[in-house]
Amino acid sequence: MSFHLSLRHLSSLRNDSTSTPASAAAPRRGRTQAPRPLSDPSWFDNGSSDYSDVRCESCGSGDCAAELLLCDKCDRGYHIFCLRPILVSVPKGLWFCSSCSTLKKIKTFPLVQTKIIDFFRIRSSGIAKEQTPVQDAPKKRRRTGSLVVSKKKRKLLPYCPSEDLVRRMDQMASLATALIATGARFSDKLTYVPGMAPRSANCGSLENGGMQVLPREDVETLNLCKNMMKRGACPPLMVVSDPLEGFTVEADKFIKDLTIITEYTGDVDYLRNREHDEGDSIMTLLSASNPSQSLVICPDNNANIARFINGINNHTPEGRKKQNLKCVRYSVDGECRVLLVANRDISKGERLYYDYNGLEHEYPTEHFV
Repeated sequence: MSFHLSLRHLSSLRNDSTSTPASAAAPRRGRTQAPRPLSDPSWFDNGSSDYSDVRCESCGSGDCAAELLLCDKCDRGYHIFCLRPILVSVPKGLWFCSSCSTLKKIKTFPLVQTKIIDFFRIRSSGIAKEQTPVQDAPKKRRRTGSLVVSKKKRKLLPYCPSEDLVRRMDQMASLATALIATGARFSDKLTYVPGMAPRSANCGSLENGGMQVLPREDVETLNLCKNMMKRGACPPLMVVSDPLEGFTVEADKFIKDLTIITEYTGDVDYLRNREHDEGDSIMTLLSASNPSQSLVICPDNNANIARFINGINNHTPEGRKKQNLKCVRYSVDGECRVLLVANRDISKGERLYYDYNGLEHEYPTEHFV
């Protein structure tokens, strides 16, 4: 398949759903429940607790109880779609509201990053200016009377970094801010951690139905993008903090159709180890004929800007209009890789979205569209 199979919360998202109507269902928790003091008699009611009076602290409504989340410390309720940023599903583990959470809150964005070169492990002593082709805005073509009878092979294009070196620093500072806030380190390649899947497990020949091989010319283009990043010529992208979507990514200059935006990177692990993982950005790497050999990319600890590019529900007219990237899995030198590629011309300031409903149609995306 040419489009990715983003797992996010994987097939376990719907495992705890019931036939009970959402309006009558009990407020949802994760795997655990915050204990109440033994002195509270309401906790003991034939072995269960009564949450019928729970209301969302934001909207004041008790409707949509299946999407009403309870803080594991203060027991106050919040609809997942009333939170800012919103949640796409009820977490399966402990969850704390903003008042009870111990996570650091970013007061300004982006943070001032004085050691960009060290943070991204840039090779040169400064940010190099790349001599790459300028991607001009598309020009209108005159129609001709003849029809095109053969389709020209379309090649992937390298991204064109911003010419302004100061602007590049701003772009990298925005990414560094998001990585620091989520506790992740920058990594522009797949990482193999002891205790997870070894590199030898990443074998494209195991793909169910076979995996498309990235042509040699496109491999060279991908390597060019990697080398540009190592020299500090980052993709023309800006990470922004949206009150609704959280961290997300915008194009910081015009990007031409078929441009390689970035490779999806992170720790490689077996799917079987992540079926109940709460990571919100898990990506399919290998969908093997033998399910025990299937692999996913987990960008929780090591990641690049792909971690913050959002998916959308592409099964609605509005969603289809928003999508400007496609997620493609390729075999590169026998190993599986995931690329995010522009599927149309992208204007400066346009937010980037790709379809993460490539296979897992049960993923709850209705609140994002």
